[in-house]
Amino acid sequence: MPTMNLPAIRAKRQAWKKGRLVGQKRPLLPKHVWAIRVRLEIADKVRDLALFNLAIDSKLRGCDLVTLKVAEVFAAGQVKERASIIQSKTQKPVRFEITVGTRNSFADWLDDPMMIGSEYLWPGRFLERLHISTRQYARLGRDWVTSIGLEPSSYGTHSMRRTKVAQIYRKTGNLRAVQLLLGHTKMDSTVRYLGVELEDALAISEAVEI
Repeated sequence: MPTMNLPAIRAKRQAWKKGRLVGQKRPLLPKHVWAIRVRLEIADKVRDLALFNLAIDSKLRGCDLVTLKVAEVFAAGQVKERASIIQSKTQKPVRFEITVGTRNSFADWLDDPMMIGSEYLWPGRFLERLHISTRQYARLGRDWVTSIGLEPSSYGTHSMRRTKVAQIYRKTGNLRAVQLLLGHTKMDSTVRYLGVELEDALAISEAVEI
């Protein structure tokens, strides 16, 4: 009896996203931002407060935020009111503001002993790591949202990036301003990033009573 060549049976690999919530992470609401700030201040977490404040102000991707250097935000003995960097993803420049509250938290952080001789704003704990990693930043972000009772699976580092621009769009409807602040090269990217079409549709639907 001839032997049949049967296909090899392989164990089915588990989908990488099984059991995870995927998709866009929610932006924080103003009340969430203030709640996190208060908790960080009470806990005297000087670095975390400065990092959180700049994450909200700068609207930078995590990969750009963790590699910021002191010289990029600090000059002539004071924290700059505005700064500019080249984005690692697009190699395009993007500018951002540094508000008074963030500048004050920076002043405290720059006086910390950990910052002595550091080229980077968020120095790593080990000699071979010059700055914190994006993974460490993600863990910090998870701790921040968890501390105020939010579900961590619904939020991430992009929540900090989206927080301020989401409020700007809601208050002004100015997509071009949001595009510039995020450093997007195409408006379509900004529309998708904000989920504008869905948000607008829901707002219209909520305003209609039957």
